[in-house]
Amino acid sequence: MHEELSTRSLRAAPGGACGLRRTRRTLLLVASTALLSSVPLQAAQVHGVVVDLLNRPIAGAVVSLVDNGKIVISARTRTDGTYTLSTSNSGRFYVLATGNNFRQLVTESFYGGSLESVERNVTLQPDTLRQSVVVSATGTPVAQTQLSASVTDLKRTDLQSFLNVADALRQVPGFSVATSGERGGVTSLFIRGGNSDDNKILLDGVPMNDVGGTFDFANVATTGIASAEAYRGSDSVVYGTDAGAGVVAFTTPRGSTPFPSLFYEGDGGNFGTYRNEVQLGGTRNKLDYYGAFSDYATANTIEHNAYHDVTSVTNLGYALTTATTLRGTVRNSDSNTGAAGQYAFTRTPTDEKQGDQNLFISATLAHTFSDAWQASATYGLARKRERFQQFSATGTLDADDGIYLGQNVSVTGANGYMVAGQTITSYVGSEQYRTDLASNRDNLHAQTSYTFTPHLTGVAAFRYEDERGMTDDVSAYPFSKTPIERQNYDYTLALQGDFKNRLFYTLGGGVEKNGLFGTVGAPHLGASYYLVRPGAGLLHGTRVNFNFSKGYKEPTLGQQTGSLLAFLQENGGSTLVNQYQVQPIGAALTRSYDGGIEQSVANERVLLKVSYFHNEFGNQVESVGATAVPQLLPNLTSAQQLALEAYLEANNAYGLDLNSLSFRAQGVESELSYSPQKNLFVRGGYTYLDAVVQHSFSSDALAPSINPAFPTVAIGNYSPLVGARPFRRPPHTGFVSLTYSGSKWSGVASTTFASRADDTTALGGADASFGNSLLLPNRDLDYGYANVNASGTYQASTRIGIYTQLDNLLSQQHISPVGYLSTPMTARGGVRITLGRVVKGD
Repeated sequence: MHEELSTRSLRAAPGGACGLRRTRRTLLLVASTALLSSVPLQAAQVHGVVVDLLNRPIAGAVVSLVDNGKIVISARTRTDGTYTLSTSNSGRFYVLATGNNFRQLVTESFYGGSLESVERNVTLQPDTLRQSVVVSATGTPVAQTQLSASVTDLKRTDLQSFLNVADALRQVPGFSVATSGERGGVTSLFIRGGNSDDNKILLDGVPMNDVGGTFDFANVATTGIASAEAYRGSDSVVYGTDAGAGVVAFTTPRGSTPFPSLFYEGDGGNFGTYRNEVQLGGTRNKLDYYGAFSDYATANTIEHNAYHDVTSVTNLGYALTTATTLRGTVRNSDSNTGAAGQYAFTRTPTDEKQGDQNLFISATLAHTFSDAWQASATYGLARKRERFQQFSATGTLDADDGIYLGQNVSVTGANGYMVAGQTITSYVGSEQYRTDLASNRDNLHAQTSYTFTPHLTGVAAFRYEDERGMTDDVSAYPFSKTPIERQNYDYTLALQGDFKNRLFYTLGGGVEKNGLFGTVGAPHLGASYYLVRPGAGLLHGTRVNFNFSKGYKEPTLGQQTGSLLAFLQENGGSTLVNQYQVQPIGAALTRSYDGGIEQSVANERVLLKVSYFHNEFGNQVESVGATAVPQLLPNLTSAQQLALEAYLEANNAYGLDLNSLSFRAQGVESELSYSPQKNLFVRGGYTYLDAVVQHSFSSDALAPSINPAFPTVAIGNYSPLVGARPFRRPPHTGFVSLTYSGSKWSGVASTTFASRADDTTALGGADASFGNSLLLPNRDLDYGYANVNASGTYQASTRIGIYTQLDNLLSQQHISPVGYLSTPMTARGGVRITLGRVVKGD
């Protein structure tokens, strides 16, 4: 018979107070035993909150803790979206989460120790919508649906059908890519009409640019790239100098499987092309590891223009504790390519080579102080070496004039103008020469973020950078070396948050003390408002965006050494520096506005984005004729201008770099995403760009060149004229891609297109008579093109896949700028072999 014990009965129990104490101890023991039996001993606890793309909690979502490929424990989220999972195991885990009408999500793996608590928040997205969590816009992870900025996130599935990341970047609105020649030719990126050196390029948070912003995408293979975030607009608040037009942030994959996973891919094709790639990744207790190696080579189609690139990648992560992780990445690329140049103008194979060695290293220590407070410190290293060498002169020798000439050719621009003749390929006495460039950057970046409420987060950051570079022209003896060093300090403070999960905003500012041009600041303000929240319905999900920001870019090494200050210092004019108060060359400045609307259609299966942008690029650097330089300096009297002009002429100054160029770029971007069914995805985009040069004092602008064959047409030989478009920025660009993923078959078909663009043949004074007869008018000189690519894979078994890749199906040879020839259609076929599990990269 069961009896209930009451306080009164305990007081009356035999033994009095001693009995009462014994009974209480018994009850405490029973209660403790019952509690311990329901909670694992030495439990590792994983907790967090599951939210949707608008940061609203999701109740009833299923959350599972996975260890070694097996579900350890599952639970449903509470009404506020929170969950708690406990296990007696310690080791490497990941969280698996899903909900009604939401796509299943797997977090990155993490280490959880006994008696330790780990927070893992999860953002789920609808089955029909493809959005991402990105960091390039704010420096901390934020869902794209909460950002006012224009960001496109390219995942591994978007990259794997391309050899080079530049080919994938063509499928980003507002991005225009120009490759000078065949595979391996210099590849430049123009974002929303900005200059190609006005973009910040990052790998795992570490700058990849040369000192001053220059970056060549030709040698960035898709090997070892897990994702690429493409940000359009100034972002100097978050990333400091060089982020004047946009940011491209690459990340390296991490190992995720609880055992080694090996992946091999090899193929071959026409033009002597071959490629081999190996990836290895996995986890073991507190360690996760990933490594990749690729070897790619092609002969291209022009003699002596072969290209070869070897890339190796390593990513190692170690959990010092559950709250503290240490991660290091290394990426090295060694490449060599022939330098065919503007082959269409010479039809003479050159005897030139360019070699590049690029090494990037990062080391990050991250610590979680609490669920609300995180901090990290990253050391980054970039070492870039470039060597260009001409081994001998090519062409026909004209001994009387001391020149070598190419073949007699006729060249027609896309604008219909045609010229014919021979161009100078080299000069007697300079048959052999070599130029070496070095760029070294060491970067220390510390950042902390604090979540005051679920609707407000603050971010503070500090960056120190030591930049060193050198140009080494060894065609002259003794060697001519110009070493440069800059030390920069950068400070950032920003807030991001939302009001009632409808209005999302970012507000921040950054200040940099640059070792060359001094102190400069940049603000950023962004807001996004949902007029109609996403959901089921024909037109549910309407929001408007607005952004304002400023950016800046430091001069390149060549611009610094080519400035007036450097010239005076190197030619005995130090007294003039003080007398005329000559300042160092300054930062190029950007001011940008953009705004737009996004609309979800048909139960979020279709997402349409339209944005207007307006960028002002001021204080830009250009080469100015030495005689015009004194007139552009402030605070000089007429007598001082004449005196300085005479000094420059006496010391054989030709052209000097000044901050005297400005141009404007505005336009409209549109992008459409459509998922008609689960395994089919369609993307398309179109950009209209209206860019114009507003002010220029270059020699071309002050005294345009004239080809006698077109006596009424003013031509910019090396730079655009005032009122004209900047070079190599077509007014119309776009793309369409179709991705299918089936159980056996998968494939990607894509097309990128561009209209005609302004450019220059840059052949003024380079014909057989040292004249301008080969110079073509700038307007619409570059051809428009449509570049069509297709790839397909057949999964013969769980471990073997057979694939083919077809590039430039239309064999268009004018995808490159005028004078350069593009590679015609290439076809590759190969096999993919998997041992263990495929390394997680998406």
